[in-house]
Amino acid sequence: MSEKQKKPKKVAEQQENKQIVIVNNIPDSSSRIDDIRTINLYSDINEKVCGETVSALLYFKDSAITLEPEDPENPESPMVAISRPINMVVSTFGGSATEMFAVYDTMRMTKDVCDIVTVGMGKVMSAGVLLLAAGTKGRRKIGKNCRVMIHGVAGGFGGNLTTMENEIEEIKWIQQQYIKCLADETNLSVSKLKKMIRRQVDVYLSAEEAVKFGIADEII
Repeated sequence: MSEKQKKPKKVAEQQENKQIVIVNNIPDSSSRIDDIRTINLYSDINEKVCGETVSALLYFKDSAITLEPEDPENPESPMVAISRPINMVVSTFGGSATEMFAVYDTMRMTKDVCDIVTVGMGKVMSAGVLLLAAGTKGRRKIGKNCRVMIHGVAGGFGGNLTTMENEIEEIKWIQQQYIKCLADETNLSVSKLKKMIRRQVDVYLSAEEAVKFGIADEII
């Protein structure tokens, strides 16, 4: 067999050994994928989920302001600063109050730069209620069939009497702070919230009641 006849076989072998790598997570520079600024808090409120949520909020906060032409059709139009909102979908049975406060405080800082559109879907309960209410007022939405639930802070601990008394004081502080923050973000007063929680049962609200109490602004 001549050298000329062997060459195609050699080329075919080289092509077979090539590794094909497809990178599909880098958007085309002309796309608007960076405008999809949505955080899905569709889980229990725990350290891992809240850590991811805080990181996403800070990332979107830092990239919220962009310069765009006042008139997109006029190339000589002056540039203006545009603040892009963050969408945050909340659907949770609740979880850790301390992790909730980490997300809540980050949301408060972020709202100084851009709006946060919160959307309650399915169930928004316990610690999740404050996060739904913490969105930008006028831009908080709730699903028509979403259930909202408020109750007191729960805790479990053991040890000697002094340790238990200390832990009880901490739980009292967390509950007082939760009530204060929720009163700040809604139409519910501190006394109304205390009365609801004092019943020592889960207080369930419809979407209509959530809007009435100022936990959300609009039913979708």
